[in-house]
Parts: sequence; C-alpha cells; structure tokens
Amino acid sequence: MIPIIKQLMQLFSMSAIRYFVIAGVPFIIFYKLLANWFSQSKIQNRQASRKDFIREILHSMQTTAVFAVIGYLVLFTPLKNHTLVYTDINAYPLWWIPVSLAISLVIHDTYFYWMHRLLHHKKLFRYTHLVHHQSTNPSPWTSYSFHFLEAWTEGAVLFVIVLLMPVHPLTIVLFTIIGFMINVYGHLGYEVAPRWFRHTFLFEILNTSVHHNMHHSKFKGNYGLYFRIWDRALGTEHPDYVKDYDRIQQNRFGVNTNQAIKA
Repeated sequence: MIPIIKQLMQLFSMSAIRYFVIAGVPFIIFYKLLANWFSQSKIQNRQASRKDFIREILHSMQTTAVFAVIGYLVLFTPLKNHTLVYTDINAYPLWWIPVSLAISLVIHDTYFYWMHRLLHHKKLFRYTHLVHHQSTNPSPWTSYSFHFLEAWTEGAVLFVIVLLMPVHPLTIVLFTIIGFMINVYGHLGYEVAPRWFRHTFLFEILNTSVHHNMHHSKFKGNYGLYFRIWDRALGTEHPDYVKDYDRIQQNRFGVNTNQAIKA
C-alpha cells in the first residue's frame, strides 16, 4: 500500500507544480505585474475577486488529485495491460511521438465538445458543471476548477486515448502539458493573439481566449476546447464571437483587424 501512496503523491505533486507554474506565471504577469500594460487586451471590464481565485485554486487541487488517480490507473496498474501504452520508445518510429500527440489533441477536442454539451443539459448542469461556471469572468486559475464528478469526466479522456492508439508515456506527459497551456490561454481573461492571426486560415479553425471567455459570460455556445470546427459545423458557435474578437483586437491595435490589410 505504501508504494501506491508514494506514486500517487508523486503524480499529484508533479501535477500541482505544473498547475501553479503554467497557470500562476500568466496570472502574475497579466493580473499583477503588467495589468495596466495589458488593460486594452482585457476581455471583460470587471475584475474577478480574491475570493474567486481561492475557490478556483481549491477546486483545482481536487481536480489535480483526480487526474493523479487516473494517471496512476493508466500507467501503474494492471489496467495498463489492456491499453496501447508502450514503454520502449523504439517500439514505434520517433515521429510517432509528435503525430500521436497531435491526434490526442484532436481526440480530446471531440471528446470535450460532446461531454461539454452533455454537462450543459439542464438535468446535469447544476450538479456538475455549475462549479466551473461560477467563474463568469475566468482567470488562469479557472482552468481546473471543476466539480468532483466533472473532474472524472474531464480526465476520462485519457482512457479513451490509450485505448484507441499506441502512446508512449512521453506523449501523455506532453499531452497534459500542452493541453493545459491551451486551457490556460482559453481562461486567461485577456486576448493575446497577434494581429495577423485574424487574416489566416488558422482563425477559422482554432479557438481564442475571446471564444471561450464568451462561453463563461454567456453560458451557451462555444463548447469546443481547441478548435472551432464542431461549434461551426453544428451551429453552436455564439453569433457575436467574431464581432467581439474584432472589438478586442481593435482596442489592442487601434484598427479594425477585419478590415486592416494583411501584414
């Protein structure tokens, strides 16, 4: 039993450190040190309170514990024998590491979209997803602020990934880090996308901080995590998204990015 507790504590500690670094550094920069500098990039004018931040961090530590248990089940229990996780890095070509990472993100986005819409069902919302939506003006700390049950549904995507395709533990680590970094950007509360982004095909595909911030302020629409694809295909993207994105970017750059000539 002691080795199990030790491994769980190690996973929890690493995940907690990752949370406080990846969420904490942007928080310090945007909300403390350079808040005035980035004021034109703020998506909502009002400010979240210290009470909100504390609530979010406490819920996030609960989520981190749940994710540690899921990671332990996948990597250190007999369940691993029923997955496609491989430990010999030479078992597959090295290029499979970045390719499997990219596929993992696509799987996660699809999983998240449908799970997210389900959690917004009126019979489930107040018992699960309402905790996350207490943060109507999200910050980096909001990224893991989930109800206990939602934390399990969020983390269960790892089971899906390891059952669908071969993945090395390195891929899993990169998936959790990169996925969380994008998650923090979505909850940042500030738009930091460069001016040129609006004029590329990437804008038609990728989510932005404005995109997810609208979900928190409006409670409906914009259910995707990394991509706009599902929202656009199924008509769940908020109709004012592009207009609000252009408004924020106009505040930042002093021009309408939709009308400006491509740099």
